[in-house]
Amino acid sequence: MTSKIAVIGFGNIAKAIITPLFDKKLLNPKDVYCLVNTKKSLENIRKNYKYDINIFQANSKGSAIIWDCKVKLLSVKPQQLKNIIELEKNKNNLLVSILAGVSLEKLIKKFPNHKCVRVVTNIPITIGKGLTGISWGDEITEDQKQFIKRLFENSSRIYEFPEDLLDIFLSVTSSGPAIIALIIEALSDGGLSGGLQKKLSEELVTEMILGTVSLIKETNLTTAELKNMVTSPGGTTISALRVLENRSLRSALIEAVVSASNRSKEFH
Repeated sequence: MTSKIAVIGFGNIAKAIITPLFDKKLLNPKDVYCLVNTKKSLENIRKNYKYDINIFQANSKGSAIIWDCKVKLLSVKPQQLKNIIELEKNKNNLLVSILAGVSLEKLIKKFPNHKCVRVVTNIPITIGKGLTGISWGDEITEDQKQFIKRLFENSSRIYEFPEDLLDIFLSVTSSGPAIIALIIEALSDGGLSGGLQKKLSEELVTEMILGTVSLIKETNLTTAELKNMVTSPGGTTISALRVLENRSLRSALIEAVVSASNRSKEFH
């Protein structure tokens, strides 16, 4: 990678994308120009971030240099988008947005002098196990696509989608970790109610989920086949599943995913 990259907003997700590129020497920290909103953020990054990057506070002297970079990674909160003002006029430059729910149409209107790409990723990217969906804007060349994929492939698995599927991708993969965390918390509370210590109960639930997922992936079992393997007539598992079906857990999870997708569309 030789292009200079601007990172507009340098929070946890942006760090998770950029840092592995530094670690593997695929990108030089001196080729990265970051823009942050507050002096506190700037000082924190200068003090604690392990690489010496070029970093500026928004609207400070010299901060306009970010617009000279051929690639911009837009990683601010969606509500901060209105504060970003495009300064340059090179239509061959790229803007890669990871803002949840912000459509390509809105990005193109906001940044008319850029080719825009919309990306959705999730929190496991911070440990190199992310899932990233990409929707390409118009006139993105194959070389530009390959460059953008290289930005994400060291920290996540990449999927390419038409934009109308990005909202449901977001709801499953980005909202999903919070749903899984809630399920882990609830199951461990079940163990707690049966007499297990909370920490032990949560450890057991987490390891059980990891083991179950590994079993499905390594044996190519369907979820229905796995469920049938551990469900015996009149046994404990069918008793538990009966309660969940009576309480409409399946329907609640489906509706949760649909609701998250609909909420994402509201940001368009």
